Amino acid sequence: MSDTATRTLGDEIVATPMAPASGRAKLLKMLVPLVAFAAMLAVPIFVEPFWTQVGFGVFAAAIGAIGLNLLVGTTGQLSLAHAFFLAVGAATYCYVSGESGGTATEVGGLGLPPVVGMLCGVALAGLAGLLFSPIAARLRGIYLGVASLGLVFIGQHLMNTLEEVTGGFNGRATPIFAVPGFSFGSSDPDLFVLGIPFGEAEREWYLGLFLLAAAWWFAHNLLRSRPGRALQTLRDSETAAAVMGVNVQAYKARVFLLSSMYAGLAGVLVALSIGAIAPESFTLEVSVLYLAMIVLGGLGSVGGAVAGAAFVSALPVIFQRYADVLPLLSQPGQGGLSAPQGARILFGLTIIAVVLFQPAGLAGLARRRPRRPARTTSVAPSTAPAQGSTP
Repeated sequence: MSDTATRTLGDEIVATPMAPASGRAKLLKMLVPLVAFAAMLAVPIFVEPFWTQVGFGVFAAAIGAIGLNLLVGTTGQLSLAHAFFLAVGAATYCYVSGESGGTATEVGGLGLPPVVGMLCGVALAGLAGLLFSPIAARLRGIYLGVASLGLVFIGQHLMNTLEEVTGGFNGRATPIFAVPGFSFGSSDPDLFVLGIPFGEAEREWYLGLFLLAAAWWFAHNLLRSRPGRALQTLRDSETAAAVMGVNVQAYKARVFLLSSMYAGLAGVLVALSIGAIAPESFTLEVSVLYLAMIVLGGLGSVGGAVAGAAFVSALPVIFQRYADVLPLLSQPGQGGLSAPQGARILFGLTIIAVVLFQPAGLAGLARRRPRRPARTTSVAPSTAPAQGSTP
């Protein structure tokens, strides 16, 4: 099939480029995630446990970033409360699946299976988002951002005062995740793949990978559905959405509920990644970092949210790992520019560069394709007389 279409302009026939074949584009969009997922399955076999631990933290951050991107990038609702919902999911998991006891601080626990604790964490975070949704449905822009900011301070107060649930200032340990007959700890059962022992880091890698794949699949299909198009219409114009029959307040409440549930699941994985929860793990800085993830990745893009999460969450760890060989960085306690400080400086510079030169973020770079030059053909004017005219 030709790559050009013809149009008549006066006595010339001009060829204009046609859109690329949609079949190849759809096939490529299907193959890229599948190939990436298959490659991720083999990573723990070839890398050391340190990198699988980093990867599990990236998976946790990516799930939270996808949820925030649905709210901010797709619907246009500014929220600074993501750290609060992460804290709700993490604290609920630790209390529901944890045991009573403690050394520095006496903590309580229900001792239920970890799967139940994870589901309760997601559900309770969603319930907290649902309770806040009437406010979210009536506000937008900076006003919603300021209102959601209050939830972070409320969360900090609760994390410090509900010592039986959270462990207070000292925090509490995170129960190891397990399903019936299989633990994601270092043993129970002992597991070897191609002669390589699969301990806690390798098992949690696969846990995070499959949960991220499910979160990505759900969000990707949501955006292609009718509710997803309604959410995008809300971002462009609430008045136009209402005229088209979209229930503006109901959709705002639902997307806030969904984003909170994503954050609750991410909070559970963050607790598993760190091995403990404490108030300083869920501060306002965490909410700002999640906003940085979706801005760098590309607002409204699911894949961009994953890429932004990988960049923001893994960069400080990589800087810390190679601080002795990277210029301008120093080891902890040696003075100078530390790895976290260097990462923050790079975040800031990157965000400024993205806003100025690539507003679509990393996702926009992936979508950019070189344009094919148009082929134009001139045809000499016809000298034949028109029909019905006299020669």
